[in-house]
Amino acid sequence: MNGGADHSVGSIVAHCSEFPQGHAIAPHRHQNSLFVYSSSGVMTLAAEEGAWVIPPDRAVWVPAGAIHETRMISPVSTMTVWIEPDPLMQMPRKCQVVNVSPLMRELLIEAVKFTKASNNVRTRLITALLLNELETLPGLPFRLPFPKNLQLADLCRRFYRNPTPHETINDWSDAIGVSRRTFTRMFRSETGLSFAAWRQQACLLAALPRLAAGEPITTVALDLGYNSPAAFTTMFKRLHGVPPSRYLA
Repeated sequence: MNGGADHSVGSIVAHCSEFPQGHAIAPHRHQNSLFVYSSSGVMTLAAEEGAWVIPPDRAVWVPAGAIHETRMISPVSTMTVWIEPDPLMQMPRKCQVVNVSPLMRELLIEAVKFTKASNNVRTRLITALLLNELETLPGLPFRLPFPKNLQLADLCRRFYRNPTPHETINDWSDAIGVSRRTFTRMFRSETGLSFAAWRQQACLLAALPRLAAGEPITTVALDLGYNSPAAFTTMFKRLHGVPPSRYLA
């Protein structure tokens, strides 16, 4: 992430930034781990193993060395913490969207105020508590896994960018030159999901940027092949726990 001013104390660097809608950051990696909290706005992150949508008041964890790219679906305000790799930290080895507790939110607000001259007992305690709280934040099921098989991964990325209700298992198995049975077994082995479950999750995640941009639920639902906005809302709530209106609030 770019923009704003850096403030480093000990093992973290805290940073706040503002990004316009549509701003994109090309694939890159960091030597340090990255924790990016969206205080407002919706952004997406894509890495080799999958794609994530980060709605307001959630954050994404990016481990050191992970190649990733980001895109701002709406104007976004972030608070970011770079963290020196520590083998003792109990954090995922892959990217993960997490819920942000009220305590973590307040710690982030304090951390971005740090200056190099403020390396005192208070800042060291805040840093220690922030890192400890980070390990307790619950992960959220917002990941869309991408397979390692290159042909299959290309199909998945293309579908995620432009989901359509009309593509079938037969279409995909024909595209990579395998039988339906082989495709079904390969897809579940590579992603951990059935084709139908993966496609459903891809459609719901792809819908979030459109909803965040203000498109009517009816339009999005029908484009994705749902019979009604109510059917779309029911499926969205089943996956995310809340209806689209509350998820993006």
